[in-house]
Amino acid sequence: MSIAANIKSNPALKKLVHWMLIPPGESRPRRWVRWFITPFYYPRGKGAVVRYYARLDIYPFNKFTLGSKSIIEDFATINNGVGDVIIGNNCGIGIGNVLIGPVTLGNYVMLAQNIVISGLNHGYEDVTLPPRVQKVVTKQIIINDNVWIGANCVVTAGVTIGKHAVIGAGSVVTKNIPDYSVAVGNPARVIKKYNFTTNSWEKA
Repeated sequence: MSIAANIKSNPALKKLVHWMLIPPGESRPRRWVRWFITPFYYPRGKGAVVRYYARLDIYPFNKFTLGSKSIIEDFATINNGVGDVIIGNNCGIGIGNVLIGPVTLGNYVMLAQNIVISGLNHGYEDVTLPPRVQKVVTKQIIINDNVWIGANCVVTAGVTIGKHAVIGAGSVVTKNIPDYSVAVGNPARVIKKYNFTTNSWEKA
């Protein structure tokens, strides 16, 4: 049995390891994790850049990859605490973005400013408990190659955005968006699709 499997199978040991990695009541790893594990356990692709004021809440029990020539701008937050965060090659994670796993970005994904992409939801069904302490639910978010997401958008858990789709600024994406389409609004709806016969973008 692997070390990780041993830890997961022993509740007391799992609780101890969790305490060693994360201060109680917080979602950010301890300094020793940020300083001595994250930079070495998760190598970055060639030419990848993480700006000084970006916040990497990265834990060793889930995956994190940053592809070559991708950039994470200042004040962005990346959190893989509840699911893997995979960022492809030549991606731009804009200023103030928040990515909470499980999230997978393809190549050449362009995220503008102040976007929230979260594969996490808190339970709320038990009215005797605050949602903060209820069980979390995660659903994979997939953003395929060449997608452009405008500023101040929200992408909710479980959504897939197709290849070369464009999401207009301020949109809230709650359902899957097909390839080669433009979606806007709250909730986002498709308003244009690319017609490969006429080689033009047409109203949906």
